[in-house]
Amino acid sequence: MKYKTSVVAAAIAASGLAFAGTAIAAAASHLPPTQVQGDISYLSGGIGKSEAAAIKHAATRYPLQLEFLLKAKPKDEYLADVKVQIKDAHDKVVLDATAGGPFLLAQMPAGKYTVSAERDGKIEHRQVEIVPGKQRRVVFEWKS
Repeated sequence: MKYKTSVVAAAIAASGLAFAGTAIAAAASHLPPTQVQGDISYLSGGIGKSEAAAIKHAATRYPLQLEFLLKAKPKDEYLADVKVQIKDAHDKVVLDATAGGPFLLAQMPAGKYTVSAERDGKIEHRQVEIVPGKQRRVVFEWKS
């Protein structure tokens, strides 16, 4: 009887791994393409539930996660077409892009950065430090 139990347990574990692999593949298929600018690779998007879920799932693999919101009533709204500029500690622009949706994920080397986000001529700045092995999430909010 032990043999049958272990075979069943192994089959259940294998099916769980297969399901997890399928879920990861499905999430990856909804990701916008990765782009590269200089030494920085990034992706941006999050339009629609599938793409937003895929980006949130992928965010754990990116040291910098930016999110863009419009504070509105009755509820906040996600924003797209936000101009993003990231400068390093030496004031050198390392990323200059326009977010294709409410999320921008960037592979950034460790260091201190100034992140600027512009929407309708209103610019918000944040000082960010990227530390190896940690994710940094920054939310930019504008009032309606």
